[in-house]
Amino acid sequence: MTKDPIKLSPNQFIATAIEAIDTEKQALDLLIEQIDERFANACNIILACQGRVVVTGMGKSGLIGRKIAATFASTGTPSFFMHPGEAGHGDLGMLVQGDVLLAISNSGESDEIRTLLPVVKRLQIPLISISRDKRGMLPKSADIALTLGSFQEACPLNLAPTSSTTATLALGDALAVALVHARNFTSEDFALSHPAGALGRKLLTQVADLMHSTSEGLPKVAKDAPLHDGLLTMTHGRLGMAVVVDENDKVVGVFTDGDLRRSLERGETLATPMIDVMTKNPRAIDKTMRASDALSLMNENGISQLLIMDDENRLEAIITVHDLLKAGVT
Repeated sequence: MTKDPIKLSPNQFIATAIEAIDTEKQALDLLIEQIDERFANACNIILACQGRVVVTGMGKSGLIGRKIAATFASTGTPSFFMHPGEAGHGDLGMLVQGDVLLAISNSGESDEIRTLLPVVKRLQIPLISISRDKRGMLPKSADIALTLGSFQEACPLNLAPTSSTTATLALGDALAVALVHARNFTSEDFALSHPAGALGRKLLTQVADLMHSTSEGLPKVAKDAPLHDGLLTMTHGRLGMAVVVDENDKVVGVFTDGDLRRSLERGETLATPMIDVMTKNPRAIDKTMRASDALSLMNENGISQLLIMDDENRLEAIITVHDLLKAGVT
């Protein structure tokens, strides 16, 4: 039976939102009081795990469990979610010796999880539980029983999982963060599991992945060549620059649009040698540098190209700001 909605004023909507958030904040405060040696023991069990951390839970606990498993997996702790209902019909085969089971049930009395416990015990799989308190079947069966504390749900009926799901998610995040510290997990490690995202591109892409190498025919011009030749080299090279080299093919400078403007302002002619109009001591980087760091270097120095040279100061490659931006490096 559908009831007519109660008409609330904007202030009443705002007040209910603030009250709900405040109730969940109180739940988090109570959760902090539950963090003790059990939490440390749970971390050590997970660190010692030779397999995966398998997370399970029904209903809203299961939804939160999926997020916890995903956070574990992306921060260096191999993990996946196993639906307890499906587990009782064959998916329990996902669980093998060497794994750790993290089971979530606010009441600690999930029937679906209860049916799994004999197999978990037989396989000698460590069981970590997350529940409101230690009174349920699940925490009593667990090797480590993590608890959330006693608090009100933000739901005005004190029925819909709200504060409890927030607290469970926070506890899962706390475990993941503690494990990040313990594993000395770095931003590069994080990027390896996020190669398709902006962070992955930023942390994994190197200059070597985007640079123009000698095999492509780099725009080089002799230091004694006239400015006319330098202009043609820069135009045909399509990289916004020409690299000036000596008789031994070693880099002595670069010639860019900016150098051209300055040359014209000084009244130089097309016959002026490149050595007189080039910029000396051009910026050079190692090809293993992160592409994002190369972009930062360009921005800091107001330049659009960087050189990559070998140990004998010969040109090996060029990378431009357009290469970096086209690749989505920021």
